Formats: sequence, structure tokens, C-alpha cells
Amino acid sequence: MVFSSLLFLFRFLPAALLLYYVTPRRFKNLTLLIVSLIFYSWGEVKYLPIMFASMFIDYTCGQGIKRFGHNPKLRKLFLILSMVLNLGILFTFKYTGFFLENIEAITRIPMPDFNVKLPLGISFYTFQTMSYTIDVYRGDVQAEDNIINFGAYVVLFPQLIAGPIVRYSDVAAELKKRRITLPMIERGATLFILGLGCKVLIANNVGSLWDSTALLPLDQISTPMAWIAALAYSLQIYFDFSGYSLMAIGLGYMLGFRFPQNFNYPYIAGSVTDFWRRWHITLSSWFREYVYFPLGGSRCSEGKRTRNLLIVWGLTGLWHGASWNFVLWGLWFFVLLVIEKKWLLKWYKQHKVIAHLIMPVILMISWVIFAITDFSRLGGYLGKMFGIGGVVNASNPLDWLYALRGYGVSLLIGIVMSLPVVKTVHEKLAIRFPGSKILSGVRTVLLAVILIISTAYLVDSTYNPFIYWNF
Repeated sequence: MVFSSLLFLFRFLPAALLLYYVTPRRFKNLTLLIVSLIFYSWGEVKYLPIMFASMFIDYTCGQGIKRFGHNPKLRKLFLILSMVLNLGILFTFKYTGFFLENIEAITRIPMPDFNVKLPLGISFYTFQTMSYTIDVYRGDVQAEDNIINFGAYVVLFPQLIAGPIVRYSDVAAELKKRRITLPMIERGATLFILGLGCKVLIANNVGSLWDSTALLPLDQISTPMAWIAALAYSLQIYFDFSGYSLMAIGLGYMLGFRFPQNFNYPYIAGSVTDFWRRWHITLSSWFREYVYFPLGGSRCSEGKRTRNLLIVWGLTGLWHGASWNFVLWGLWFFVLLVIEKKWLLKWYKQHKVIAHLIMPVILMISWVIFAITDFSRLGGYLGKMFGIGGVVNASNPLDWLYALRGYGVSLLIGIVMSLPVVKTVHEKLAIRFPGSKILSGVRTVLLAVILIISTAYLVDSTYNPFIYWNF
């Protein structure tokens, strides 16, 4: 079940919110735990034991670290146990088949097939539960004694299958005591509808252009068409994931939680470094806090800093999927960041306009690497983007023009909405006309229109992919 579905919008969500709101305060976490388990098990009931195992492992390890606070060896043992078991579960389901295939390719020794469906959101909730145990070990948070509260944190349905990655410290106080006010519900509904519009009206529309182009033989794609399709995918993945994150944050407000921001207009970045401060912020923060800093961060020799970055970005790429193109994608960013830190950051600051023109090109190349798993196809497509193998599509020289005629408006809307234009205008109007009933009314009407059109799209269309579904 995904947020951008009629089942969720008109059945699950109203029932879950009604049940949650009428439940007495002392039982709200239990209600939240139950509805979250129903949400998760709707299409993945066979993987529910894995969720329970992850919950039990980290609850038990957290309690062990607390109980044996006087014994450093036992505390570390519980920490290691949590990390080994969590990463073991993640590796088993996400990477076993990948590694067996590569071992067979290298050694020519037949390996058993290991084709299992990836449990929904396993990468997200594994990182969340591991961060809890690590934070308890460090003394950053107190171990949670109430297993219902802890379970509600682990399976909290708004962010369960696709983030943002919510650390226990982000919601520890709210798990124990939270107030749900009308302004919070209103803000949550606003964010949810905006996120739904981003996902359904922008990501889905431009995404179909990329999908149709990705199926074509390379000799039927011109160079301009290759760039237009790469732009479409860049917009699709942004509005797909940021829209989902916005819906999750909105649902959090409606339930009394304040989840961390996950996107901050990443396509206005003037460098790759700045881009990763704005894109999937909670994942970048997780790797920085639990991998980069423990390795020594930047407070070490230049060689070790480079090593630390290599490890972080290799793992970041692998986290996104068990395929070599994801590893290449991570290493591509590693190389870009090393080059920036050594030579380019100062130059970017002195030539901001050029930097902002370069970044879209770099990012579109990055998303092509991310999207195409077959290396032969990937090399051919990147070559096509730079005119290798012919600039023009001989069978359809104006393919790019037809694409713009069909998708130009959607692409333009996507570009405008990826910039903080609307936000800036809204903030200026709010400052100039504080408490304006007209402004409030216009905002309400626009939200209603977005909701109605999004619903109509879901009723009429069968195209509703979600890129981060399996991450």
C-alpha cells in the first residue's frame, strides 16, 4: 500500500486517523502500532516476522546496554550483536543474490539461485533501529523500556517504507507525550496534499516520458531526446521521493510527530557538496553520523579523509540497490566530491552563475547512471547524450520536438516547482498581508484543486510507479 493510492487515501487513512483520534491518550501508541502493522502487512504479511525480529533485536540490545551499563565489554557485546543481526538480515535479503551472481561470474562455479522479494522498506527501518542501539550505547538517548512505545517507533507507518529516516532521538519525547492540535492537523494535511500533488501530478507525468524512452533502441534516440529524457527522470525521482517524504512529514504532524526535513530544493545547489546537504538529508545525516565521523571524519590526514569518503559513498551507492550501477553512482559522487574539495569549491563561489549551469548537467548524468542497471546500455546512453553514435535519430529526426509537444508543459511545471519560486512568493504575500482571509481562502482552494485533480488522475490512470519502493 502506498500513499498515492485510492485504497490508502479513502479507506486506510480515514479509518486509521479516526481510530487514532478517538483512542485515549495512554493507548495511542498501541493503536499506532496496530494500524502501522496493518499498513505494512497489507501486501507483505509474509515478511512481518522480519519486522518483529528487527524490533525485538534492538529492543533487547538496548535493554542489555542499559542493564549492563557498568560493564563496558557486555555493553559493546550488545552493540555488536545489534549491528551484526541487523546487517545480517539486510544482507541476506538485499545482497545475497547479488554476491552469489558475482562469485559465479568470477569463479565460473555454479551458485544456487537466491531470488527473493525484498521486504518493503528494509533499508530504512534497519538503519532506524540500528541508530537507536548506537545512540543508547553512546548515551545520547535513554533505552526505551516500554516495548509498545518502541514498536510504535519502529513501524510508524508514515515513514516506514520510504523514510525520511527518523532517529529515535527525533521522536523520543513525542512517543511519551505529544499534543495534537488543530493547527498541526491543518499543517499536516497541507503538506500531505502538496506531497501528493508532487508525486501524482508531476512525477508520474514526466516519469512516463523516461520510461518510454528507456525502452527504445539507442539508434532511435537522438542526442536532444536523450537529454530531455534524462531531465524527465531527474524531475521524476525528485518529485517521486520528495513528494512521498512530504506526505510522510504531513502524516507525522497529523499524528502529533515532527519528522525531520528530507529535501531542501536540491536542484538549486551550486555544487555537489551543496546538493548532498539538500537531497535525502536524513540518509546523508545517517552516514555522516554513524560511518563518516566514527572513521575519523575530516579530522585526520588527507589520505584518510579520502578513504573515509570512499567508504561512505561506496556504501551509499550499495544502500540504494544490489547492482553495480548503484556502486558506480556512489563512486561517481565520491570522485566529484574529492575534486570539489581539492580544487573547485572556491572556484564555484567565485563563478556562481557558471556553477549553477554546470550542476544540472552533472546531476542528469548522475541520474542516468542511477536509472540504467545494464552497463552496456548505460555506456551507450551516456554516449548518445554526447553525440557518440550519431546526434540525430534517422528514423525520427524530430523525436525531441514530439517529446516537448507532449511533455513540455509538465517538464516546465516540474522545473518551476523544483525551484523555491512558489514558496518565496507565498512567504512574501504572507508577510505583506498577515492574517489575510483572502490569502487563506486562495490557499485552501488551491489545495482542494490539487487533491481533486490528483484523485481524478489516480482513478483514471494505471501508471503510478514509486522509485524508492524497494529501498
